[in-house]
Amino acid sequence: MEINEILQQIILGNSVKDYLIFTTLILIGVLFRKLISKYISHFIFRLLNKNNYVDIKTFDNLLVKPLSFFTFLAFVYFACQSLEFPTQLDFAKKGEVGIQSILNHSFSILYLVAFVRIGLRFADYIGLILSKRAEKTASKMDDQIVPFAIDFAKITVYIFAAFYLLGNIFNIDVTTLAAGLGIGGLAIAMASKESLENLLGSFTIFFDKPFTVGDIISIGSITGVVEKVGFRSTRIKTFDRSIVTVPNKNLISAELDNLGLRKVRRAKFMIGLTYDSSTDQIKSVVEDVQKMLNDHEMTNNESIVRFQEFGSSSLDILIIFFVNSPRWEDYINTKQDINYKIMEIVESHKCDFAFPSTTVYLQNEK
Repeated sequence: MEINEILQQIILGNSVKDYLIFTTLILIGVLFRKLISKYISHFIFRLLNKNNYVDIKTFDNLLVKPLSFFTFLAFVYFACQSLEFPTQLDFAKKGEVGIQSILNHSFSILYLVAFVRIGLRFADYIGLILSKRAEKTASKMDDQIVPFAIDFAKITVYIFAAFYLLGNIFNIDVTTLAAGLGIGGLAIAMASKESLENLLGSFTIFFDKPFTVGDIISIGSITGVVEKVGFRSTRIKTFDRSIVTVPNKNLISAELDNLGLRKVRRAKFMIGLTYDSSTDQIKSVVEDVQKMLNDHEMTNNESIVRFQEFGSSSLDILIIFFVNSPRWEDYINTKQDINYKIMEIVESHKCDFAFPSTTVYLQNEK
């Protein structure tokens, strides 16, 4: 039997040649999808990236995988076109749901998934460009808007995909569906009341600007740096390196202290000296600590050092000073340096720090 006769043999409604074309296209898709996707990615990169905000490697990391999935689907689709679906396997009547219609719908859904993945990666790409531009400006507001804009773009992609899925794949009248949703809108609004409050809270944060990304804020027992403001919540990185997620409605309804707006940071504490310290020693310690704070490069002239009160086991000196920086690192480093200097001053005047103690006097009856 000649090769041509073998290729023309019919099996389940298709020739051997058709099956070979099908298999070849599938193999090409498996072996060359990544290479083809890279070429497509590079071509798109040359068209879009004219300002060099994103390098080619980063662009490939974003786009090659979803393009590879799309490319493979394209090869599978063209491979399937080379075959005739056996009519005896499709048990549905015309206009009803059968194997053929299920396969067609499955292909359409997979293509939609591929387009959604590509759309999401393009949103990330635009976000990278906006972030690079935001880094060149002094304002923090654009740093805050960029993550919000990326999330909004991704939600838009999902919404369009959902409408396309309902309208073009499942042939549902979207207009009628929207009207039906309007009837049940009240029930949906009541069910999603908290989500709507958080969404409105995010808009309030953007327009009222109680804080921006990078500010140090304190709300309740949480103090940290604002990392991201989203649709539903805000992420705060605390000083012990944990990430706390706070609903936006809590941020606009509770008392919030924006430490980032402070030009200075205050330190207030007491030091206690032992009761065997003389009056002259206490005066000298107070004067030297006051002078040290006034002369320190990181503090202003509003420092206060006063012999405040007689404690239960110590002579207490009140110390208040202001660090000329809102940054947490500057504050704790300055406070550490001042603490060392206070210890040196106390030691230089031959005084001792007090600690909780009790003195017991025994009376001799004789």
